[in-house]
Amino acid sequence: MNTSSVLQLLALSAIWGSSFLFMRIGAPLLGPVVLIALRVSLAALFLRLIRIGRTGPNGLRVYARHFLILGLINSALPFLLFAIAARTLSASLMAILNATAPIWGALVGALWSRTLPRPSVFVGLLLGIAGVAILVRFDPSSVGGNAHVAILLGLGAALCYGVATTYAHSAPRVDAFSNAEGSMWAATLWIGPAVPFFAHSMHFSATLVVSVLALGILCSGVAYLLYFRLIADLGPAPALTVTFLVPIFGIMWGHLFLGEAVGWDTLLGAVIVIAGTALVTGFSFASLASGDSNRA
Repeated sequence: MNTSSVLQLLALSAIWGSSFLFMRIGAPLLGPVVLIALRVSLAALFLRLIRIGRTGPNGLRVYARHFLILGLINSALPFLLFAIAARTLSASLMAILNATAPIWGALVGALWSRTLPRPSVFVGLLLGIAGVAILVRFDPSSVGGNAHVAILLGLGAALCYGVATTYAHSAPRVDAFSNAEGSMWAATLWIGPAVPFFAHSMHFSATLVVSVLALGILCSGVAYLLYFRLIADLGPAPALTVTFLVPIFGIMWGHLFLGEAVGWDTLLGAVIVIAGTALVTGFSFASLASGDSNRA
């Protein structure tokens, strides 16, 4: 992996890690539905502007059913579940819960194909459960109120990503950029009609406006472009690396900008969840360094 790719990988991880920070800021002020409607619509408009400079058909009408499915399970629903959880949970905890997505993906894939998961998948699942249990037991944001419901919602969001991964194996072959744009427009169609039914008192501030713009344009639009460029340059291995790095940045941004405590429980829980994810995916940093990009 060359220096340019490493920098892009770190930038993508930092951007996606910041999405939990921005949801933590925006969800209590705008409400989850309004926040995510703004996120996906801004991302769709941004990608449409980028599309103007590209050639070739976008397939939005031809693959409308595919985009509606992808937009629901890979964007609208997980975004919304995390936004609801963001009213209660810390950005750090949400970033770590998000890292369980490959574990869910392996389990959903095994159920879909009706095959018994590898032993490493079971071990990874147990490690993931142990890591989440430590966080639930000791993280201050997971205590009292609706915290346990919020944790289930965060895990549900990660499960959606796992379902989307399984769906991708049998989905129509559409170019990556069209998948990004089409899924964002579809997500807008899914969430947009619900906005009038979830009126929320809005107290606008510079911080809120920046958070919404960053969440839509940076964390969705720009992040997709970076992600697809990495996939084109290096193959699927960087996608796994991002999974491991996002919690690190999520914890760091939460600590720096929201004053979230980073105790032994946060670090230990994150390490155990990431270790479980590595086992489930069969990921090896050695293979990444040697240029082996064929491992998914």
